[in-house]
Amino acid sequence: MVVSSLKLHDLIEEIRKAKTQAQEREVIQKECAHIRATFRDGDPLQRHHQLVKLLYVHMLGYPAHFGQMECLKLIASPRFTDKRVGYLGAMLLLDERHDAHLLITNSIKNDLSQGVPPVQGLALCTLSTMGSAEMCRDLATEVEKLLLQPGPYVRKKAILTAVHMIRKVPELSDIFLPPCAKLLQEHHHGILLGTIMLIMELCERSPAALRHFRKGCAFPQVVPQLVQILRTLVTTGYSTEHSISGVSDPFLQVQILRLLRILGRNHEESSEIMNDLLAQVATNTDTSRNAGNAVLFETVLTIMDIRSAAGLRVLAVNILGRFLLNSDKNIRYVALTSLLRLVQCDHSAVQRHRSTVVECLQETDASLSRRALELSLALVNSANVRAMMQELQTFLESCPPDLRTDCASGILLAAERFAPTKRWHIDTILHVLTTAGTHVRDDAVANLIQLIGGAQELHAYSVRRLYRALTEDISQQPLVQVAVWCIGEYGDLLLGDSCEETEPLQVEEEEVLALLEKVLQSHMSLPATCGYALTALMKLSTRLQGDTNRIRQVVSIYGSCLDVELQQRAVEYNALFQKYDHLRAAILEKMPLVEQGGPQVDGEATESKEAAQISEATAPGPTEPQASKLLDLLDLLDGTSEYAQQPPSLSPSLESGLVHLVDIPSATPSSAPIPNLKVFEREGVQLNLSFIRPPGTPALLLITVTTTNSSGGDVTHFICQAAVPKSFQLQLLAPSGDTVPARGGLPITQLFRILNPNKAPLRLKLRLTYKHFGQSVQEIFEVNNLPVETWQ
Repeated sequence: MVVSSLKLHDLIEEIRKAKTQAQEREVIQKECAHIRATFRDGDPLQRHHQLVKLLYVHMLGYPAHFGQMECLKLIASPRFTDKRVGYLGAMLLLDERHDAHLLITNSIKNDLSQGVPPVQGLALCTLSTMGSAEMCRDLATEVEKLLLQPGPYVRKKAILTAVHMIRKVPELSDIFLPPCAKLLQEHHHGILLGTIMLIMELCERSPAALRHFRKGCAFPQVVPQLVQILRTLVTTGYSTEHSISGVSDPFLQVQILRLLRILGRNHEESSEIMNDLLAQVATNTDTSRNAGNAVLFETVLTIMDIRSAAGLRVLAVNILGRFLLNSDKNIRYVALTSLLRLVQCDHSAVQRHRSTVVECLQETDASLSRRALELSLALVNSANVRAMMQELQTFLESCPPDLRTDCASGILLAAERFAPTKRWHIDTILHVLTTAGTHVRDDAVANLIQLIGGAQELHAYSVRRLYRALTEDISQQPLVQVAVWCIGEYGDLLLGDSCEETEPLQVEEEEVLALLEKVLQSHMSLPATCGYALTALMKLSTRLQGDTNRIRQVVSIYGSCLDVELQQRAVEYNALFQKYDHLRAAILEKMPLVEQGGPQVDGEATESKEAAQISEATAPGPTEPQASKLLDLLDLLDGTSEYAQQPPSLSPSLESGLVHLVDIPSATPSSAPIPNLKVFEREGVQLNLSFIRPPGTPALLLITVTTTNSSGGDVTHFICQAAVPKSFQLQLLAPSGDTVPARGGLPITQLFRILNPNKAPLRLKLRLTYKHFGQSVQEIFEVNNLPVETWQ
């Protein structure tokens, strides 16, 4: 018994009645079998009805590929009802991955030339949806003819199809340049909106098109024409049906502002024409509705992106400041994000809204408080560091746990950069360690120890502050480590009365030792903390006047500790007590002052560090993943490069000379100091090269590449690759890391070894890849201005 095929309405009803997925599949399989049978019968009157049902099945996620050829048949049909379903099926079932899509090119071409607007509209919609690059090249002239048709229905669809074609094939931009100026004279909303999108696409895809519209090659000139259209929209409006909440056609205004931003970027003449209009839009737009705020925000972005007047830029920042007071969280978030981008280029204008930004720290929304934190840290400078640090420390005490790490790290970096005095700097770090010690960066302990060690006049003050903090809380491990280290180094100052800057503190030797034993026995103490405490006890054995038997007993206990590191320390310290007691005082002397290392450290320390890196046995080249990424560097220097994949094969005499570089006397200087060279700077990321030519091996050049970051966002996944001509030999040693923290954090350093036996002029090509502000960045550039001293 043959069951008749269901109609579309009945099919939808049957599918909705299915109570299980199996029942639904059964209904669809039966109907698909009927659809296939109908397609095989070739009934032209039933074909479009069956294809409609198949498209519904496709929308439910079931396979419908067997209907592709039926779409082609319906498109070729002279009936409009067939064409409508056929084009819809082509848009849903065909794409560039199927060769069948090329078969409809002739049908689309015929329909575009028919002159029937509904059919032309169907063909244009299909072409703009799934047109491949080949189809766009074949049909570009047909679409260009339709751009100047009298009917707006076809023209606006042709404009949107042209936008798709430019995206697919940018070289077609020359075809669509001439009609743009005439299309801008239209008053139809859809045509104007589409034309502006077309010009934006042309400018972004083709530098020649951008120059065309900037220089006024089109008649009339585009920028004055856009300014006039926007001025009319602001004052009178084109049509009331496109007004939203009292704002005249906000969608068109936003698109015009975006196009003006593209045309005015880095172009003085175009920016001058826009200045008055942007001021008018910024002052006359109603901000009580969301549509007005959208227009105002685009105006601010345009002002900041073009070469606008200084007063106009201040007005834009003030608008963002008003956005911060808006009750809508989305608007406040947009304002904070925009101000964070502007703070690098116009710091003083953003500073005026500092109090409002600080208030946003108390937002309950996590994304708002995070943005406010980032902006607050970016606003810190030497003039407001005390006030801003007080606000940020208050926020640190109550901020959510997921923000505590960022807040603590930001405070430490800002304090390191703008600290007015060393004592203030120490107090700030101690407050952070006390409040959020477990959330600070890994280098916080070392930095504070270095800071305290370099402030000799504050040793007594620091050890007393840390001792008091340690007696109150031993759960914050970074704080405990710093406190224990200071007690070990300056414990004698803790017992005296040499500090008048703190409250009177009476401490006995037994109390100090008991506190260190408490740290050692605490279950919260990490193995590293116990190591600090054990060393502190040993140092106190030479600084305290009492009997050292108690210290000996504690140290001997840890000689059988399960932790290998602690056990080794305890055994060695026991040996000091038993066999080398006469050397104990000399070995456990106070540590000398440590100089703060900057981004570029020159002189004897740098030379010895680099020599030690070079003398490491068979230093390997980059790992396999890095080597695979370097394969495309072969052509960086016109096919004559030597990429740094394998270590250079040095001669035995030269290699032995390198091994003994560590023995070079520090009094033997290089022939002349080679000046450093800045080779790259973008959005606060800077790359500097420093050079050393070891006296014993004049053919060798050591280049230290130092990457610093003064922006407000961390630089992550940083990779520096290099290529040199084939007459050179290049080896890249491993970098110190792949992350450069924001606002002057610890830089990345990497050593290049270049062997130049012929003393030829050096050319260097670098490729940098990294992520910054969430965006991937890749820069390839050649350094051909290296100092003459690097190769002569």
